Amino acid sequence: MNGYGQSQPLHDTHSKVLGYLLWIFGFTGSHRFYYGKPITGTIWFFTLGLLGIGWLIDLFLIPAMDREADARFQPGRVDYNLAWILLTFLGVFGLHRLYQGKWISALIYLCTGGLFLLGVLYDFWTLNRQISEVNASRR
Repeated sequence: MNGYGQSQPLHDTHSKVLGYLLWIFGFTGSHRFYYGKPITGTIWFFTLGLLGIGWLIDLFLIPAMDREADARFQPGRVDYNLAWILLTFLGVFGLHRLYQGKWISALIYLCTGGLFLLGVLYDFWTLNRQISEVNASRR
């Protein structure tokens, strides 16, 4: 329990700071993908954050999304924040896959521009789950 009578998650897999930094570009849905909400992330991407209204509302929802992600995803050696930064800025080079220890797919991404960008899109939908699986297998 913290000083406010609320229990804190056992682990902190996601960062509010990174969530808010991604929120700045939230009309693209990046913060929603980061917190493991790929369906609404895709909706935000195609509607520019529900025409900006959903984007503004998310300013207040990020703490709850952070708590949900912390409770939902498996902590471990692979850091979610670093993996998401690598995917967001260097995804076509496969560095996020290399960081997870997925050498073969990292080389394929490197040679094919993130498997012709379709692999990068797939990873935006599934990166949190991929990291959870890697972290769980290394326990």
